[in-house]
Amino acid sequence: MKIYLDNAATTPLDQNVFEAMTPYFLNHFGNASSKHGPGREAGEALEASRAKIASLLNALPEEIVFTSGGTEADNIAIVSAVTCNHIDHVITTPFEHPAVLQTLRALSSKYHTRVSYIKHDAKGNLDLAHLEYLLRTNTRNLVSVMHANNEVGNLNDIVQIGELCEKYQALFHTDTVQTMGHYRHDLSRLKVHFLAASAHKFHGPKGVGFLYRSKGQRLNRLIHGGGQEGGLRAGTENIPGIVGMARALEIAYGQMEQDHSYIQNLKYHLISRLTEMLPDVAFNGNSADLNKSLYTVLSVSLPGTDTDLLRYLDAEGIAVSGGSACSGGSASHVLKALGTDPERTTVRFSFSKFNTPAEIDQVTEKLAAVFRLAAA
Repeated sequence: MKIYLDNAATTPLDQNVFEAMTPYFLNHFGNASSKHGPGREAGEALEASRAKIASLLNALPEEIVFTSGGTEADNIAIVSAVTCNHIDHVITTPFEHPAVLQTLRALSSKYHTRVSYIKHDAKGNLDLAHLEYLLRTNTRNLVSVMHANNEVGNLNDIVQIGELCEKYQALFHTDTVQTMGHYRHDLSRLKVHFLAASAHKFHGPKGVGFLYRSKGQRLNRLIHGGGQEGGLRAGTENIPGIVGMARALEIAYGQMEQDHSYIQNLKYHLISRLTEMLPDVAFNGNSADLNKSLYTVLSVSLPGTDTDLLRYLDAEGIAVSGGSACSGGSASHVLKALGTDPERTTVRFSFSKFNTPAEIDQVTEKLAAVFRLAAA
């Protein structure tokens, strides 16, 4: 039995995406910067992919910059916003991905950039009145708030946050790594200056992502060398990856409502089964609220047991996690910020269109068996 329920860490590649990428590994392998036929062919695929992604997001092609993934996109956006716009105050949350928090720590050390954190309640809901206070009482602000948390699934109202940023003339950066390909983003209406995404979270390939930067926003080079990506990011472009990412996003947008409904039903089924079978189960953040959390993520809090649940499930052929795959085994800063009980065990289940209700049933049976044994 092999059950994969760690899709917030990475998703399996869609077969249709693989088929779209294959010709650019084997036949159309030119360097997009070369002036000969194979190079022009690669360059055309590059720009067609850029145009496709821009079209799906209601953006301009020149606003899409290809990167190695979400981490690089976050880094470029935050460093560029601060250094190109003389930002001296960044407003963020304690729940952000390390790609944001570690970058802010580096900027604080190097440029003495001040960092403020938006207040939140016990579930992780952000206090937008406090955000407005921070915007009103400071100048030259950058706001960096993720669309959805990768560990507990909390959704943030980036529409309202964007409107507040516009009201107070602040720059707004959002990490949409967990929501790109799962929710529709209309960048002609969303008041955002920088947005980060990564292909492998929506059944595309690893090692490729993109940064949206609204027209007129300057970017600093983090990688020096050639003139690729309009002189913004040096290095030969990953044409198979970029083609695959564009195809993955196209597929996601084409069946988004269908997939959303199917996956949310899987999540609801797991919530129901766990609540029925494990009386002491709880859920972190807004994870069990289908209106306030990602439909792809459920963060479960279970009573302490002598069994290492993650290792046990792995041995049973079930892949889940305790939180972010980027934490490197260290304690979760997200769960710490929420004040969760360290004596309890957190298991993050994250779903995709390839999971089934039968898999959910098998997982809950395995968990219930552990706690029946512990109670015996």
